[in-house]
Amino acid sequence: MNQPDRERLLNELQHLLEGGNAHVSFEEACADVPPSLLNQAVPELPYTLWQLAEHIRIAQWDIVEFCINPAHVSPKWPDEYWPAPDAQGDAASWAATLTQIREDRERFLTLIRDPAQDLFATLPHGTGQNLFREAVLIADHSAYHTGQIILLRRLLRNWG
Repeated sequence: MNQPDRERLLNELQHLLEGGNAHVSFEEACADVPPSLLNQAVPELPYTLWQLAEHIRIAQWDIVEFCINPAHVSPKWPDEYWPAPDAQGDAASWAATLTQIREDRERFLTLIRDPAQDLFATLPHGTGQNLFREAVLIADHSAYHTGQIILLRRLLRNWG
């Protein structure tokens, strides 16, 4: 891939990972959530706002670590990708979760922007994954759960 095409592709991936484009970004969906709502349950939903954000954090961290560290061992699916059903967050853990999501996203963007990285080369320690696929996976997974965060905030009468 020539350099201008690579740069265009990287810019699009960055917009996809950071911006939301056709929908609200993760940061916008999580802005100004009152701490009193972080653990508020809604009937028929198996997660809280904090649990959703924490799930995004764990999954994204796992993907980034997998891409960076060939010796990385992923959490057990599905139990270790979600906090315990009764786990609760507070303002400090909410802030820490959001910070780690942002920092891990930045680590991933730094990785894919490294000119030595071939975005389409199969990761030698994987089962066919490449950096482009993992970028799309992070974006898709985060967008899916960002929509759930917005829906949950609507149900809690804390959106719009």
